[in-house]
Amino acid sequence: MVRNIGDRGFQIAVYVLLTLVGLAAVVPLLYVLAVSLTPFAVVLKHGGYVLFPKELTFNAYEKLMGNSAIPRSLLVTIYITVVGTLINLMLTTLLAYPLSRKQLPGRNMFLMMVVLTLLFSGGIIPTYLIVKATGLIDSLWSLILPTAVSSFNVLIMKSFFEQLPEELFESARIDGAREFRILFQLAVPLSLPVMITVGLFYAVGHWNSFFSAIMYMTDRSLYPLQVVVREILMLSQQPLENAEDQVPTVTMQMAAVVFASAPILVVYPFLQKHFTKGMLLGSIKG
Repeated sequence: MVRNIGDRGFQIAVYVLLTLVGLAAVVPLLYVLAVSLTPFAVVLKHGGYVLFPKELTFNAYEKLMGNSAIPRSLLVTIYITVVGTLINLMLTTLLAYPLSRKQLPGRNMFLMMVVLTLLFSGGIIPTYLIVKATGLIDSLWSLILPTAVSSFNVLIMKSFFEQLPEELFESARIDGAREFRILFQLAVPLSLPVMITVGLFYAVGHWNSFFSAIMYMTDRSLYPLQVVVREILMLSQQPLENAEDQVPTVTMQMAAVVFASAPILVVYPFLQKHFTKGMLLGSIKG
């Protein structure tokens, strides 16, 4: 009985903690969405704090889409995310699969090189000089190639490949299959959870691309969405007179945040199952 009471108390404490953590994550999102959809005069009447809008207005979103920089930057971000993620997955797979084969000559040396990149990096200035020397300044490839492979994601995918039954690969080799055929027709289809997990990591990184764009882009027409959103967030506050007739900067800022975050928030719930499974299976072995 004492143990049961203790277990129930522990479960209640866990549920309370998870509820508080969930509220800490959800309430700011609700606030940003509510302010972006509520007339600013109504927001002021409620002391600047609104969670559930009673009056709706889409003026901020209309003005946001009327800004020519927003659709252009959105297309740039979509291009970087799609092309970059495909390249990331291809290169990461081609590196992780050989490292997962214990018979690979020099495997430990290559693994050590991959792990060392988690501890040390070339630095911002050397990376910039390399990008400049290769002629990638003011090129969208400067936002893709320098981060083409993540050592962390390589290790996750490698661990997943190591857990696949070796008998499957041996059977394929006996049937005459080469390593590339084994990889793309056997290993990759069986690795869908980890592929989605790693792909989500890469896609979110590309979607949120910000610092690299500031460093490597001088052409404003090539700015990704996050840089344009930052410019909107950095706008000076407008006067509050005639708040009924204008779209205040605060409302524009909230709408920009929603616009930049919505795609990831919409896609993630559909991938959550594969994401969790990929993280668990990819981290069992070191």
